[in-house]
Amino acid sequence: MLTIRLARTGAKKRPFFHITVADSRKPRDGRFIERVGYFNPISKGKEVRIEINQDRIDYWLSQGANISDRVLTLIKESNETPEEKEKRVANKEKRRLRKLAKRAEAKTSDEPAKAVQEGEEVSAEEETPAEEAPVEETPAEEAPARRKLQLKKQQKKLHEETSRRSSS
Repeated sequence: MLTIRLARTGAKKRPFFHITVADSRKPRDGRFIERVGYFNPISKGKEVRIEINQDRIDYWLSQGANISDRVLTLIKESNETPEEKEKRVANKEKRRLRKLAKRAEAKTSDEPAKAVQEGEEVSAEEETPAEEAPVEETPAEEAPARRKLQLKKQQKKLHEETSRRSSS
């Protein structure tokens, strides 16, 4: 089975990835059939971050090659228009700001509780505890059973994959 995946190259602490078509049974950085692009995660300035030969990827996909999740996201990222990229970055920034606001709010709600511990008086208006949602706790007996069920599912999936490979 062929896969389109990343092969790591570069020095220590300076990763650089080639996008390769390789047999799925070969090592990550081992022998490959064809290089179809590269990905430089630490590019700076005007350096090209992603270079992909889309025609060759389409060819290998038509030949039945699988594609890794990371390469798929890189392809989507390389096909973005500048407007789409700006929109994605703006949404990411909004999420980051919301997260910071929540942290600040949580920090301010903790301050009245600390003031009481220090012996200062806090008025009833300042101290308004938020209602907490009920948390469902699983008994200790259910945790091993759940883990056992997950292991069985993984083994079944692995068995199905190996049987498909051997029948091919």
